[in-house]
Amino acid sequence: MPLNIARGSDAPGRLVGIVGWRLSYNQVTMDDSIVSDPEIMFGKPVIRGTRITVELILRKLAARMPISEILLAHPHLTSDNIYAAAAYAAEYMSHGETLPITSQKT
Repeated sequence: MPLNIARGSDAPGRLVGIVGWRLSYNQVTMDDSIVSDPEIMFGKPVIRGTRITVELILRKLAARMPISEILLAHPHLTSDNIYAAAAYAAEYMSHGETLPITSQKT
């Protein structure tokens, strides 16, 4: 199912939520977990009600930080928020331009 973006009628073009899609293999549901507002973190996607960016969560996961440690560091997050951030990134990558990966070997 494609990503549905809800835009607020009070602010044309202002992204107020990502809604209504699931990843069937693990049933992660976004349900407004991820939002983007130009006045919060320069419009980067964040977990609703926080200033925690999807990027920060992904960087912590990429650094192999266990979800339990992320939750300890950010007690207002839930594991569903973390899965929603990963699902958002996966969906974004499926529609966006990708960059080539180059080897760093010398």
